[in-house]
Amino acid sequence: MKNLTAFAAALALAGCASTPSSIVKQPTSVRPMLADSGMPSEGAIYNANTFRPMFEDRRARHIGDVLTVSIAEKTAANKTGASTGNKSGSANFTMPAPLAGKFGASVGTSSGLKYADGDTQTASNAFTGTIGVTVSEVLPNGNLIVVGEKQIAMNKGIEFIRFSGMVNPDTIQAGNTVSSTQVADARVEYRTNSQIDRAEFTSMMSRFFQSMLPF
Repeated sequence: MKNLTAFAAALALAGCASTPSSIVKQPTSVRPMLADSGMPSEGAIYNANTFRPMFEDRRARHIGDVLTVSIAEKTAANKTGASTGNKSGSANFTMPAPLAGKFGASVGTSSGLKYADGDTQTASNAFTGTIGVTVSEVLPNGNLIVVGEKQIAMNKGIEFIRFSGMVNPDTIQAGNTVSSTQVADARVEYRTNSQIDRAEFTSMMSRFFQSMLPF
């Protein structure tokens, strides 16, 4: 029993120290590529690979550029269902004359079944905040694949905020920001390995080993 307890404690410690699993595309950080100088030109100074408009805000457009995502995710779902039913049946028949004096002139049976069922489900979520992401890929049509991660250490736990998705450059606002509601294939997550998760994991392991005790 002591060995089992020690094993459970080791699993609990290992579980709280590991990085939570992720649904976000990895890796979450990308370094910029070396600019291609292109083909030699006859005295021209324009280079399409490194061009940035002079009279507009500096916006993400190349691999390694940083973009600020304003997370404003709100979801709400409601589902209501109801069903009812009513079923009845009856039977009646007459006894033959020789048996009528002993069992009665007629025999009757009846049955009935009624039921009602209802179900109501409601779910709502809200996630707000900001996160800086990095352009990891530029698609042929100009759309940007972005990924990013933010880690916040508080006391003995670490919070992980991760984001990935596809951004249309036309939706990037002044200040190099874009709303998460305008990001395609967006994956937003908030994970933690804090004391709350540790307590939940320990409780689960305790219930598992207690179920094996002979009482």
